[in-house]
Amino acid sequence: MDHDDPAEALTAVRERRPSLLELLQVATGSGLVAYTVWALLLQPGFRRVPLKLQVPYIGASARQVEHVLSLLRGRPGKMVDLGSGDGRIVLAAHQCGLRPAVGYELNPWLVGLARLHAWWAGCSGSVCYHRKDLWKVSLRDCHNVSVFLAPSVLPLLEDKLQKELPAGARVVSGRFPLPTWQPVAVVGEGVDRVWAYDVHGAGPAVSSCGVPIKAIPESSSTSLPRTLG
Repeated sequence: MDHDDPAEALTAVRERRPSLLELLQVATGSGLVAYTVWALLLQPGFRRVPLKLQVPYIGASARQVEHVLSLLRGRPGKMVDLGSGDGRIVLAAHQCGLRPAVGYELNPWLVGLARLHAWWAGCSGSVCYHRKDLWKVSLRDCHNVSVFLAPSVLPLLEDKLQKELPAGARVVSGRFPLPTWQPVAVVGEGVDRVWAYDVHGAGPAVSSCGVPIKAIPESSSTSLPRTLG
């Protein structure tokens, strides 16, 4: 065989099976890459947060964003996304008329990515992303809240929402429902499901108009009857 022939050399490389050592090197390299990404994107936001309050970043799907907006569209007042990640929900909320739309995210890399997305969409001067711990954000002037958080922190979040949100506010929770609040509307199926909750007076889950809230017209949406607080 002519070892100077590139085609034959390439064939030989393809037919050669990697050794155990080479496989271990590849696995180690992949692990280092994964750790580097985790350290850069997630760890900076976790260092100052107690372990029980930490929430890993998982971006919302397009269907999840659509469902959130279906339950908030047309409502007046400030909209906030707690743990806004790359800012996709805040940006979509602003684009559909929910204003002001504000995101709170502790991870600086994700805040930067969110601002880049807003700039690319021509909305950099219209939407706000703050690098701030969501547990330290005051919600007293917020009338529309979206959250995509882990189940472990939702009981604590319920307490914060109930203490701070004004009457008439609405909370939309994605992926997981609030553990003790009664939803007034549910949209979607599986991991794309979102739940809507209304705050009335001193407590949640009572519709201010006394009727079930209408969800978007699709077979996967469910409106639930009003429950007394």
